[in-house]
Amino acid sequence: MIASVRQIVILMVAVAFLSLGHGLHGSLVGVRASAENFSTQMTGLIMSAYFAGLLLSAWLTPRIVQTVGHIRVFAGFASVVSTAVMLYPIWVDSTWWLILRFVAGFCTSGLYIVCESWMNSASSNQNRGKMLSVYMVVSYGAMGGGQLLLNVYDGSGFARFIIVSALLSLSLVPLSLVPTETPSLAGTKKVSLGEIYRASPLAVVATFANGLAQSAFFSMGAVFGIMQGMALTYVSLMMALPPIGVILTQFPAGALSDRYDRRTVIMAFSIAAVVIALAAALLGGISPFLMIAFFALFGCIALPIYSLVMAHANDHLHKDQMLGGSGKLILLYGLGAMLGPLIAGQFMQTLGYNGFLYYLIVIYAAIAGMAMIRRVRRPENIKMQSGEGLRVGPMSTPVAAQAIAKE
Repeated sequence: MIASVRQIVILMVAVAFLSLGHGLHGSLVGVRASAENFSTQMTGLIMSAYFAGLLLSAWLTPRIVQTVGHIRVFAGFASVVSTAVMLYPIWVDSTWWLILRFVAGFCTSGLYIVCESWMNSASSNQNRGKMLSVYMVVSYGAMGGGQLLLNVYDGSGFARFIIVSALLSLSLVPLSLVPTETPSLAGTKKVSLGEIYRASPLAVVATFANGLAQSAFFSMGAVFGIMQGMALTYVSLMMALPPIGVILTQFPAGALSDRYDRRTVIMAFSIAAVVIALAAALLGGISPFLMIAFFALFGCIALPIYSLVMAHANDHLHKDQMLGGSGKLILLYGLGAMLGPLIAGQFMQTLGYNGFLYYLIVIYAAIAGMAMIRRVRRPENIKMQSGEGLRVGPMSTPVAAQAIAKE
């Protein structure tokens, strides 16, 4: 027990460094792309390249881990992404940055896969939910803290990239010192995307939509702030509060979905997200503090929706299908995430900076509409029929299940 707790603590330290660097990295590239006068469409394409790397990593990293092991994969990926981040300011070119973002997405996704699969192996059925809760608090909190590092003075244009590189390198130290045998990846029953859709159309549609929305929110949010004329200090705060704030709403959202029909809760949260984004578009320009408040509130409401959708999908799957089904949904999320910044960038190119908010309104209105349609077409509550309500704790990031699901 003591060894297991020590192992998990070390993993959390690694995740904290990783998430700090990851949080700063995403916003920093967007801010610098705007400063270098890249078009919003090109910036969106560069940011989307990260999620293309994530999608490929979800397929390949588990196979690489099976070949060479967790520690070697983590060491290799951490070294590559740390080096890649240092290369951004050396050659300021959109094509070069697109390639670097793809490499960063592939390696960072792989780092999370190693951490999350290792954590799942170190946890037991009795404490896994609690461990995932702690994991989400650490990862979201550190990611939000990373946004605040945008305020570090950078007269040379290199300092912030050096900080990202250092944090990603430091994430390697704790795991390399874990005094225990690394875990092996577990298999599960295969399940096709078609089977998931037949069981729950909402799960498939909403997973893809969440990929579209969340990737755009975190990748293009800083660009939106810069286009609006906000000071960098305000932009960093605006992007830091949503992931920190979601810590407060994740558990209540899960509890509501346990008590009521998850489709109803998903619909209600999505409608609330639409209302907040619309209010930000209409009133946010009055004051940067008001826009920051709208962003924080939006994050508290919109970000937990993904975990509710995953729980709804699990309601419709047999226990031996859950990991395999999660793996398929993760790939679907990754596809949406790859397209999200690109489409959002086109919205902003056409409609101005508020196109970012209009894009989010469209996505969450679609999720709410789909939830409403499914609620009407299938009024019965699956949980009530089976007499089992799955506990919804904070879900792991959208790369975790692929790490423990053999496709």
